[in-house]
Order: sequence, then C-alpha cells, then structure tokens
Amino acid sequence: MLPVPGAHLYYETRGSGPLLLLISPGGGDVDSFHRIAASLAERFTVVTYDRRGYARSPLDAPAETPRIETHVDDASRLLAALTMTPAHVFGSSGGAVIGLDLALRYPRQVRTLVAHEPPLRQLLPEGERGTGDIREIYRREGTASAWRMFAARIGVPEAAGPFSGDGSRFAANVEYFLKQEIGSRMWARHDLDIAALRNSPVRVVPAGGRTGREYVGHRCAVALARHLDTDLIEFPGHHAGFHTHPAEFAHTLSQVLT
Repeated sequence: MLPVPGAHLYYETRGSGPLLLLISPGGGDVDSFHRIAASLAERFTVVTYDRRGYARSPLDAPAETPRIETHVDDASRLLAALTMTPAHVFGSSGGAVIGLDLALRYPRQVRTLVAHEPPLRQLLPEGERGTGDIREIYRREGTASAWRMFAARIGVPEAAGPFSGDGSRFAANVEYFLKQEIGSRMWARHDLDIAALRNSPVRVVPAGGRTGREYVGHRCAVALARHLDTDLIEFPGHHAGFHTHPAEFAHTLSQVLT
C-alpha cells in the first residue's frame, strides 16, 4: 500500500528489468492486466495498481469528486516510490488519458507512453462525443442497463471485458465507475492539451484494437495519432485485447517498448 493525499493505493510488482506501469481502464483494477502481466514480467518490472476509489485503494473521503489530475498525481507518486529513472507506461481507455496527462505534467518520469484507445471525445466530430445517454440510463434503469450500453459502445462483450476478476469486486468497480467517474463527467471535463503533447519529450504511441476499428475507442486513437502527426499502432483484438488476446497483445507491447 502506498499512502497518497486522500487515499491509499494498492499495487503489485512482478518481474525484473525496466519498469513498466500499467494503468487500468475505467471499471478496472489490478486484475485488468493479469493475463498479460506474467508474459511482460519476463522483460520488465511490471507494476499494476488499483486506482483510487477502486477495489483495495480506499478513499479517505469517499465523497470526493474524481479528477483526472488527481489520478495523474497518484501515478507520479507511485513511480517516484519505485524508481528514480524514467519508466514505460501503458494505459488503456481511461487509463490512457491518465497516462497522456502524466506524460505532459511529469515528463521526466516517463520514457514511453502507449495510449491504447483513450476516450478523447473532444477529438471526434461533435455528434459523436456525448455519454449523457449512459448517465441517463444509469439514473433511470440502474447499473446493469448502463453497463450493457457502455460495453456495446466500446465494442466489448460485457461478460468478457477488461474488468473480469473477483465478482464482488467487479460489481463494486462498475458501480463506482458509472456513479462517480461517468456520473461526474470526469473524462468529459478533462481537456488534454494536444498542442503541448506534440512538443513533449516523451515518446507517445497511440494504439488501437485491430478488430474494433468502427468503435469509439479506436476512432479516438486514430484522431490522436493524426493530431500528433505520428503512426497508429494496431494491437490484437478490440478495446479489451489484453484480455481476449493476451499472448499476442503482450508480444506487441514488448515490441513497441523495445
């Protein structure tokens, strides 16, 4: 456990070599990456953690309003506690947004940032940006209906997404994600400085799932690559390829980082 302002972060490390921090998506925790962590640990010191508010990372004040900046500060403190040299960082979905802002605000701590399908809806045409219908479904019909809509939106079967693990923990994670992060518009409120990111010394690699090109996550990754004037790297699978195609996904990530 790492004490940070307002919370305690649960984290795990495995393997040896250059440090690789994996930042989980909304609704996920350490278990999000358990299928790729062992393979990656053959070449890297792999660090996974429960973001504040999730699973085993309790908040000191449960009613606090979630902010991307707070999650970025948490990731920075975790890196500072584990290494004095720049680390590789992989983030998926919401974790990719956190990673991108980490590269902007703490560039000396990040060597390479792989941003896998970040929900940067501000880069999409205006009619494709909103998640208000998910918030409304959650308010009107509850967690199960809202989660089904969200899973369909990102192109992931709800029962085989990136958040599988302990059932009770999964249910609590989904509830926190929908009520606190989606409900507070945490992702929508955050305005990533793309112009500053273009000038960052950090190597930024936009990534998308090869079989999910029609879905919002892949379209955001394509838009990010275009704004950064760089190539999009395609990974196996869809938005949750690290769960459905773990061996191939870990191999691709190792190749990108080395």
